[in-house]
Amino acid sequence: MRTTVGIVGAGPAGLLLARLLHRAGVDCVVLEARSRARVEGRQRSGILEQGAVDTLRACGAAGRLDVDGVLHEGFELRFGGRAHRFDVSGRTGGRATTLYPQHELVRDLIALQLADGAPLLFDAPVDALEGLDGDRPVIRYTRDGAEHVLECAYVAGCDGADGTARRALLATGAARLHGRGYPYAWLGVSADAPPAADELLLAAHDRGFALHGMRSPTLSRLYLQVPAGTEPGAWPEDRIWEELEARLAVEDRPLNPGPLSDRCVFPLRGEVVEPMRHGRLLLAGDAAHVVPPTAAKGLSLAFSDVVTMARGFAHWRRSGSTALLDRYSDHCLRRVWQVQHFAHAMTTLLHAAPGADAYERRLRASRLDRLVGPTAAAAEFAENYAGLPTEVPFV
Repeated sequence: MRTTVGIVGAGPAGLLLARLLHRAGVDCVVLEARSRARVEGRQRSGILEQGAVDTLRACGAAGRLDVDGVLHEGFELRFGGRAHRFDVSGRTGGRATTLYPQHELVRDLIALQLADGAPLLFDAPVDALEGLDGDRPVIRYTRDGAEHVLECAYVAGCDGADGTARRALLATGAARLHGRGYPYAWLGVSADAPPAADELLLAAHDRGFALHGMRSPTLSRLYLQVPAGTEPGAWPEDRIWEELEARLAVEDRPLNPGPLSDRCVFPLRGEVVEPMRHGRLLLAGDAAHVVPPTAAKGLSLAFSDVVTMARGFAHWRRSGSTALLDRYSDHCLRRVWQVQHFAHAMTTLLHAAPGADAYERRLRASRLDRLVGPTAAAAEFAENYAGLPTEVPFV
């Protein structure tokens, strides 16, 4: 089989790239290691910046999002026993974020891809990427128990931080992986109970960070800062609710307790592959970078990557020039590092540093006070939280 762009991975980044390429007249094939049921059934929250929403609308992929998405014009920051509403929209001229579960977005993009008729192959794990320095790289993959070969002009690696594409690029020796781990993790749970608020609740408590969000009108999603390496079973349900109440609750603003499920612990880390391209292989999304989840930037940053990539492929198809593709990594990395900087700053501000003394805790409290006041720090925070400007793709 031959195509122009071989896309490895049918997550949000790979599927949006396929959608943009199809509308630009650039043929592609998407290869996904997992089954369609597993891809569509992976429950994940999704916060989209305004630029990401504009991108989905521009390419005809926002039908259900515009109906079911929940607009977040701000969030509530709780510390020192008080609640402070942070008005993101009011500080940024009307920009806001939208909550739309990532698995629902994936279902939308898969349905559009299949309706377009562009090849989307599930249960097709990629075994190797070859010839990345030549004109016709090859993707070797397995499907139905047999090895297959996909010849293409370019490979787009959208298969995540542990995928084949990142490993292949790093194996060339032409790129470096920058990384930063944190000495704490998040314990995430779903509660069968209505959310206690329409917007995100973020708590910066001396006992640790906590987050309360909604997955649906009847289902809440909650996170607690826990020590790195914590096992999910070490936290019984009563202890989780006790800690959530201690960190999040304020007077006359109780949480809505309910049975817990989907318990998991995941580490916090930031990673960047630099450069994001070598030869005919270009990385996007988690394959290129992982952002600490505190700022909820991963999905929107992935979309920014693929908009830039699709623009480069369309320009090459029209003019024969690779100028935009040649600048792809430099263009993306400027934004990637700005987002990493913001996510790191937000993470270290809201989380309790293990072993922090009274002096360090008071410095943190001072930073939080500046954030909720009419300060330049608050204005800069709002601009970054709402999201850096994003070009809407040609369609």
